[in-house]
Amino acid sequence: MKCDTLKKGVECSFMSKKGCGFGEGHCLPVVESCSGCARTGVHEDITYCNVAPSPESKWRIGSCNFATHLEKKRVEEAQKINPLKASKRAAASKK
Repeated sequence: MKCDTLKKGVECSFMSKKGCGFGEGHCLPVVESCSGCARTGVHEDITYCNVAPSPESKWRIGSCNFATHLEKKRVEEAQKINPLKASKRAAASKK
């Protein structure tokens, strides 16, 4: 349903015929950790998350699982290989 509280005209999964179903009755603005994320949108000069109504709660425990600007770091970390382990694997495969 389309939002009629803060982000008028934007599709929102929390909106119902009775109004906003989110706990506070409206979406909260993004926090500083959200800067650079592709899932944010500006509505009336305030930046909101298009996926989560409370961005602060998504960052409270760790990193937000919807954050698009962190995926690049995760891929780079996964590609790092320990040179000692790599040499042991190479030596073991030659036997």
